[in-house]
Amino acid sequence: MSWLRIILLPFAILYGFIVWVRNLFFDYGILPSESFHIPVISVGNLSVGGTGKTPHVEYLAGCLKDRYTIGVLSRGYKRKTRGYVVVRQDSGTMDVGDEPLQVKRKFPEVHVAVHENRRRGIRALLHEFPDIDLILLDDAFQHRYVKPGLNLLLTGYYNPFFRSFLLPVGNLRESKKGAGRADAIIVSKTPKVFSPLDRRYFLKRIGRYHSKDVFFSRLHYKQMLPLTVETPVAPPLSIKTIFLLTGIANPTSLEEYLKTLCQELVVHRYPDHHAFNEGNLLRLQRDYKEAISHCKIIVTTEKDAMRLRDRALLNIFEDIPVYYLPIEVVFHEEDKLAFNNLLSEFLSRYR
Repeated sequence: MSWLRIILLPFAILYGFIVWVRNLFFDYGILPSESFHIPVISVGNLSVGGTGKTPHVEYLAGCLKDRYTIGVLSRGYKRKTRGYVVVRQDSGTMDVGDEPLQVKRKFPEVHVAVHENRRRGIRALLHEFPDIDLILLDDAFQHRYVKPGLNLLLTGYYNPFFRSFLLPVGNLRESKKGAGRADAIIVSKTPKVFSPLDRRYFLKRIGRYHSKDVFFSRLHYKQMLPLTVETPVAPPLSIKTIFLLTGIANPTSLEEYLKTLCQELVVHRYPDHHAFNEGNLLRLQRDYKEAISHCKIIVTTEKDAMRLRDRALLNIFEDIPVYYLPIEVVFHEEDKLAFNNLLSEFLSRYR
C-alpha cells in the first residue's frame, strides 16, 4: 500500500463506518424503504462508475419493451438542473445528463426521467405516465429509500469489487459485504472468449460475499456511425490510425477492441461524464492533422457523442471523419437463458 493510501486509510474507515450505520438503519427499518405495486428493477454497483450500468438498463429495456410500458429513472449525473425532469429526444445533456438522453434516443417509446431522489422520481413518473407498468432504476443500489423487487449488482471484469477498497483509498461506495443485498450479480465487460477457469475464479471470489445467482456479460461493439453529416456513412475498410476521444470511467475494453481494428491507437482520455470544451477538441484536431497517415479517423463512445452534439464543438471537426461506436450487452451463451429465466420468474409475481 502506498504512503498516500496509508494517509487516507483513516478516512476510508470513517466513511465505511458511516455507510455501515446507514445500511443498518435500513436493515432494521429505522430508515424506511418504499415498495411499489409494479415491478421495479434496480441496476447498480458497489464501485464508482465503469461497470456498464446504462447498457444493462438498455438490455432490459430491449428485452421487455414489447411486453411492458417501461419507465426508466436515473439521477442524471452532472446535469445542471435539479428535481424531476422528463427526458425528450431533443433534450440537452446539461438538462438531463448524457446516459438518460442516450436511453431515450435509443428507445423513444420508453418514458425516461431524472430525479436525484428515486422515490420521488418514481412517484412523479407514475403520476405523469400512469400506464407505466415496469420501472428500471439506473445506478440505484445505494438508494435504499426504494426497495426494488429485483436488485441487480454489476461488477467489472477488469476491476471487480472484491479487489478494491472503500473510498477514498479505493473506489468502493460501500463495503464488499453490501454485495449480499443483491438478488443477482453480473460480471460485466468480460472478454469474448471467457474461459471456464476465469468463471470458476470469479464465482469463488464473489461467493465469499454473495450466495445467489452470478451471470457473465460482455459488450458487443456494433457498426460505427457518423457523428457529423460531413462524415462518410461507413468508415474505411482499412484503418491505419484511430484517435479515440473518451470520457468514460473505464475504457479498457473499448481500447482493446479498437486496437484490433487499426495499426495505431491514439487515446485522448478524460474523466467520466467530462464536459468537452473547445480546448479539448482543438488538441485532438491538432494531433489528428499532424499524424502522418493516409487512413485515419476519430472515434468516440455512444455516451460521449451525447455531449458532442453542440454545433460550435462539431464545427471543429469540419472535414474530419468522426464516428461514434454503439454498444450492446450480450450474455455468454450459458448465462443468457438463466438470466432471462430469472427475469421471467420475477415478473411473473406481478401478474
